[in-house]
Amino acid sequence: MSRLSPPRAEAPPYRPKFRSALGPAGSASRKDSNGPWELLIAGDFNDRHVDLLEAIVELPRNSSGTIYFDSNGGSVYTALSLVSLIQLRNLKATGIVLGECSSASLLPFAACRKRYVMPFSTHLFHPMKWESEENVRLEEAAEWTRHFKEVQETCDRLMAEMFPLDRDLLNSWSIPGRFVSGAELAKAGIAELIEPGSDLTQLQLPRS
Repeated sequence: MSRLSPPRAEAPPYRPKFRSALGPAGSASRKDSNGPWELLIAGDFNDRHVDLLEAIVELPRNSSGTIYFDSNGGSVYTALSLVSLIQLRNLKATGIVLGECSSASLLPFAACRKRYVMPFSTHLFHPMKWESEENVRLEEAAEWTRHFKEVQETCDRLMAEMFPLDRDLLNSWSIPGRFVSGAELAKAGIAELIEPGSDLTQLQLPRS
């Protein structure tokens, strides 16, 4: 597993991260038009912090558009930054999961005003994991443990509020970890299901 790289500053000895075993390097792109925008969030967040945030900043404030997700997650800090920007810029985003939306990528998906999933789409919920390739003092490890628990609670609270999702149900998915299908998300009432062969013109996507 690759080591987390710092978003903008030197990496501390420990960096909390969401992770899964799947997915190539992440990418983001935007379609320029006079109408609603479209954004792709794909692959791993790691090493894509700046690209992903710049893609959101380029979008007009208070605008509407669609974010397509096919991501296995990555840095929790990138995920929290994406959520902050979506909310601060009052972006009325519709999120659509193309294949996978797992781990840290669940946070910006939850920040979308409207959410769509496929029956076969994959969503891995699990607690944060951390790693280090450097030796640290006991005091540093203790401080990162404290911070780690605080960030975990923040992420759980945000997901429960933004989806919204019952905390007991969220915990049953996250601990120790579970792949949740698109059909299950729809059953929980936090996303709408796109059935194969359905009339996609009926989707309530942002339009010009």
